Order: sequence, then structure tokens, then C-alpha cells
Amino acid sequence: MAATIIAAGLMFACTPTLVADGDGPVWCAEGPRIRLSGIAARERDNSCRPGHPCPRASAQAAMDALVAILGGSRGRTRFPGARYDHVRVSAPTMRCLSAGSGKGNRTAAFCQMADRRILNCAMLATGTVARWDRYWRRDIVCPSSQRR
Repeated sequence: MAATIIAAGLMFACTPTLVADGDGPVWCAEGPRIRLSGIAARERDNSCRPGHPCPRASAQAAMDALVAILGGSRGRTRFPGARYDHVRVSAPTMRCLSAGSGKGNRTAAFCQMADRRILNCAMLATGTVARWDRYWRRDIVCPSSQRR
């Protein structure tokens, strides 16, 4: 089943169920797969793509940080043909603002968690991802407690 791409500017709900990488996709029970907009993590093989910001932290450190923010691991699963496992999570529903297509079958988004923190900012505060100014919205301001 193909994931739904949410049009830019629309708000949508996302109840996280799976995490594939430190900057997404985060799979939502409602259908979309989210690419966290405005941040970049290393690829799962620890490489950085040309033209992308390259954080110092490993891909595993970024993924572990995202999983922890979303309530911790509930196990792992690997889909047929996939090179890497996805981590199961169980987190409260988030309110997300679509930034449009996140390439492939992903919606780029900024998401506010149930505790009102912005997930993208919370990931920046872990130091495991780099801010990607090209995709960061100027109207998204991280609280000082969530800046690096």
C-alpha cells in the first residue's frame, strides 16, 4: 500500500508506529510516512549524501534518539527486500504541518508532540542531526531548551 502524501500547508494527525531512520520516515497509523523537515541525519550506512548537511553523530545514534523521544523501542521488524530493520514505537498522536513531498512516498513535515514540543526541534537538541536551512521554515522557532 502506498503512503499518502499530504499537500503542503495542511495539518494532519500522525500516531507514530515505526521509525526507519533518524530523520524519518516515521510511519503513522493514519497512513502517511513522515520525513522530518529541516533536519538531516546520516544514512543508515553512516554516509552523508552530497549536498546534504552531515552531522557528526552516527546514523544509529540519531535513530536511537528519535526512538527514545517517541517513547522507546517496542521491537523491530524487517520488511521483505529491506536492508535495515524498522523500530516499532508507540507514541501519542502528533499534530503535523506538511511541507509537501519529502521525496518518494514521504510527506515532509514539522510535528508537534502531545507534550507540545516540536519533534524536529527535539531532534536538533539531541545533537544527532544537523539543521538543514534549505528546508527549515522561518516561522518554526525552537525554544531555547531545544536548540543546539
